[in-house]
Amino acid sequence: MTKKFSHETFAVMHIRNFQLFMGYRFFMTSAVLMQAVIVGWQLYDITRNPFSLGMIGLTEVIPQVGIALFAGHFVDIWDRKRIIFRTSFILLLGSAILLGTSIHSDYTRFLTGTFPIFVTIFLVGLTRGILMPAHNALLGQLVPRELLAGAATWGSTIWQVAAVTGPALGGLVYGFFGIVSAYLLVFTFFLICVILIFLIKSPGKVVQNPDQDDRIFARIGEGVRYVFRNQVLLGAFSLDMFAVLFGGAVAMLPVFASDILKVGPEGLGMLRACPAIGAILMSVVLTIYPPVKNSGRQMLYSVAGFGVCMIVFALSKNFYLSATCLLLSGSLDFVSVVVRSSILQLFTSNEMKGRVSAVNSIFVGSSNELGAFESGAAASLMGLVPSVVFGGVMTLIVVAVATFSAPKLRNLSLRNYSE
Repeated sequence: MTKKFSHETFAVMHIRNFQLFMGYRFFMTSAVLMQAVIVGWQLYDITRNPFSLGMIGLTEVIPQVGIALFAGHFVDIWDRKRIIFRTSFILLLGSAILLGTSIHSDYTRFLTGTFPIFVTIFLVGLTRGILMPAHNALLGQLVPRELLAGAATWGSTIWQVAAVTGPALGGLVYGFFGIVSAYLLVFTFFLICVILIFLIKSPGKVVQNPDQDDRIFARIGEGVRYVFRNQVLLGAFSLDMFAVLFGGAVAMLPVFASDILKVGPEGLGMLRACPAIGAILMSVVLTIYPPVKNSGRQMLYSVAGFGVCMIVFALSKNFYLSATCLLLSGSLDFVSVVVRSSILQLFTSNEMKGRVSAVNSIFVGSSNELGAFESGAAASLMGLVPSVVFGGVMTLIVVAVATFSAPKLRNLSLRNYSE
């Protein structure tokens, strides 16, 4: 069975549409995370307040959650490729705003320095609420069912490669060439995304001639109920949501890089890249030994290990130890991501995939931004290090609760559902 899954992992890369989609995903992820590094350092440089970094998450999550369920409905009835193509222009517009204001902005004035940043963050949140369900749903159309596990592994791997490339490039270009060059690179990456998604041949609509007006809320409710009635889907989504909500320290990395580790924007870019480097290394392992046996237990163990890494990272004052903790956290998180992505693809039909992915984006995607807000608020109230330790402990508690409350997830083996 392991050999079969390994063969399927490579076979999916022969599909041209999938190749283009992976290229799009690489540049999209790189651009978004590159922009996040630049914005985080720039905002903290202006305000010198960790709470402002938390506000980045809140500003992004409000439009994302607000539009996600509606986006999932339309993703299931409209052409998914066209949705992604048009929505990508919004991100291109946001990067153009940051590029334009960075050329003439006076950062000694608070409003001038932060207003375009938060406008762009709002646009990013709005587009993520649309793109996350659209990406997952389109993937299900581009790839045959028997290759979905391999596609999920490649998709997660490409995401992690981009998560190394984006932050590292953003920090290095910002540090050596300045903010204008950094934002220009972001704009270029978004432009490439638009071109790549345009080249993908559309697989068309899944649902033909739906009743869009009368059934919208009924169809949204159908997607929500589908998730809440499936213990495996609900358990996987909830586990990742609470783990990321409490356990993530990424939002506070500008503070760690500036005030504790004292490594500047270049070091910040490397710290942001470390989780993805760990994930890439783990992707090699999972390509040979995919998590198809005892998948649920592997997911639970990985999230628990992630929490431990966050605790050690919070207590570290050494750059190399901190980087190692982030690298290990990325490796462990990658296992969870692959299992959850495979669950979403295998447990959901193409007709339902947009709405289920929208629910997933609220559970998992928004938890990154809410987690950033929680981290900023907790750091302001408890102090930076205690707040991250608290988050790691809460992650361990979440794993314990999930272990006993979701036995179907705990006993899941993906190989039983891949045929």
